[in-house]
Amino acid sequence: MEDKSLSFKNLSSREYQGHKKKVHSVAWNCLGTKLASGSVDHTARVWNIDPHGHGKVKDIELKGHTDSVDQLCWDPKHPDLVATAAGDKTVRLWDARSGKCSQHAELSGENINITYKPDGTHIAVGNKEDELTILDVRKFKPIHRRKFNYEVNEIAWNTTGELFFLTTGNAGTVEVLAYPSLKVLHTLVAHTAGCYCIAIDPIGRYFAVGSADSLVSLWDISEMLCVRTFTKLEWPVRTISFNHTGEYIASASEDPFIDISNVQTGRSVHQIPCKAAMNSVEWNPKYNLLAYAGDDKNKYQADEGVFRIFGFENNQHS
Repeated sequence: MEDKSLSFKNLSSREYQGHKKKVHSVAWNCLGTKLASGSVDHTARVWNIDPHGHGKVKDIELKGHTDSVDQLCWDPKHPDLVATAAGDKTVRLWDARSGKCSQHAELSGENINITYKPDGTHIAVGNKEDELTILDVRKFKPIHRRKFNYEVNEIAWNTTGELFFLTTGNAGTVEVLAYPSLKVLHTLVAHTAGCYCIAIDPIGRYFAVGSADSLVSLWDISEMLCVRTFTKLEWPVRTISFNHTGEYIASASEDPFIDISNVQTGRSVHQIPCKAAMNSVEWNPKYNLLAYAGDDKNKYQADEGVFRIFGFENNQHS
């Protein structure tokens, strides 16, 4: 049987530069036609990306934050609305066509993570003080706040929006809450060290957790059981993402490569070389294009401010 993963060998990465300092977060819109990047330089940018690699790339700057834009996410139902969470304690909603901020909310702490509910009605934001805030998107006002007495690292809803996940620094546990009650349904002992990141398989079968123990664990969402682990990385796992078919998972750390593994077999099928610790990897929701960004330095030891996209055919020219 031919291994379809061999097709990865003919693909290459392209570099995109626009930020003045390192990029912390990359995210695709729901159509897979625009990529947003958030940076330490206090800005976000939106890039129009042709999935086939043709044409000149246009980008638009989103200016208004006064501190590092640590994470961003797109409205799952609207291809031109993107939300940003920054260290300046605000969350902003932007129109990616005009580059204008349409909504903003002042919260209580330095925001480090943000995620949309799959139906687009709520946004969840986590801050450095381990406080979770849920915003109603229409009014852009908090409807729920909860402070946790343990370190909360990353947050996610499942595909139906009925479950809400927290990866924690609390002895390798993942908390699974019912939504909207936020009542604890399960405390999963997922790893031997803090859990840093989480990704939900777009098909809705699995979720994956990346940990400080350098492992990625794959969980059956209906059984809440761990079905396998991915063991290629040797450093704490910072970022993970499933591709659009749920066939592949990308994971990255301070290792000199991004690993792409087959979800069903657990085998590594490709490694993308990288020169620095990665902050964010995200697969396009329609195509096998992987955006990634990290702590790259240029030859003068200044932050590069670049991100890259892997998945373009080698024989194409920009």
